[in-house]
Amino acid sequence: MATPDFIRTIRATAGHQLLLLPGVSAVVFDEDGRVLLGKRADTGKWSVIGGIPEPGEEPARTAVREVYEETAVHCVAERVVLTEALKPVEYPNGDHCQYLDITFRCRATGGEPRVNDDESLEVAWFALDALPPLAEFARFRIKQSLTDGPTWFRAAASDDLG
Repeated sequence: MATPDFIRTIRATAGHQLLLLPGVSAVVFDEDGRVLLGKRADTGKWSVIGGIPEPGEEPARTAVREVYEETAVHCVAERVVLTEALKPVEYPNGDHCQYLDITFRCRATGGEPRVNDDESLEVAWFALDALPPLAEFARFRIKQSLTDGPTWFRAAASDDLG
């Protein structure tokens, strides 16, 4: 994932310290019920599409933008599937980040999938019974996108607060 300019600006003064950043994931389905996945250039693994909102950008708009930028597929965000604070990560350059992910279920409205930027090695539609190997992160988001239940979040008890 390319580092947005606004994060580069923050890093110039913050150094490598932990930054809590917003993140958006998009689980996109076509009219045949297939899911759109991208093989990430940074890891070489298949996953759902995602990215970081620009300052002032609505998260649903981020999902739609990221899907188009990475795959050339047009979509609409239909609903929030889940919210989750992910575990902190350390990048090879020493930067520390923790993402607060908002996942959207999206419906494709046009376009043919293709690698549309340098963040993906491949992009393709997959039938749900023929998914490539996926990390639990992507599998859970796809599973939650298939339910009509309420938005998933990790519940916290009041005694968790001290």
